[in-house]
Amino acid sequence: MNEIEFLQITVPFKDKVFRLAKRLLKSTEEAEDATQEILCKLWSKNENLDKLNSVEAFAMTMTKNYCLDQLKSKRAENMKISHDNFTDKSARLDKIVEDGDSLSWVEKIINQLPGQQKLIIQMRDIEQYEFEEIAKILQMNETAIRVALSRARKTIRENMNKIHRYGIE
Repeated sequence: MNEIEFLQITVPFKDKVFRLAKRLLKSTEEAEDATQEILCKLWSKNENLDKLNSVEAFAMTMTKNYCLDQLKSKRAENMKISHDNFTDKSARLDKIVEDGDSLSWVEKIINQLPGQQKLIIQMRDIEQYEFEEIAKILQMNETAIRVALSRARKTIRENMNKIHRYGIE
């Protein structure tokens, strides 16, 4: 397809492409850029345009997709810029130390639990086993496992509360 044939095909719907782009992008300049981009893409596919049922429908679909991609990329850029301005990517040193301390206390408390509760906490909360799997491995009833897990968690919670209250009641 030569340039004249291409223009004869695209000129009738060029304004429709622009209007759709303007409606989606809300900016005349961006709509003009989008229209130009769509026409360039159509020109790059000009050998295959003869095979299409409707070049206009194809162009309108391309316009819609192009504009939506532009809007998504703008939102992502805006969100990233505003997000970067207000957050500190590294955790504060005192928070890191406090978290490490809490983890070591939880580990000590778990090690003091009765054997069965210790095993159930390990399998459920650390290894992420399902209750059914724990029941098969330990040859226990699922209800008994849930009760033991609840008691173990309650013991851990109570001991951590005592530690964080520093004996203040």
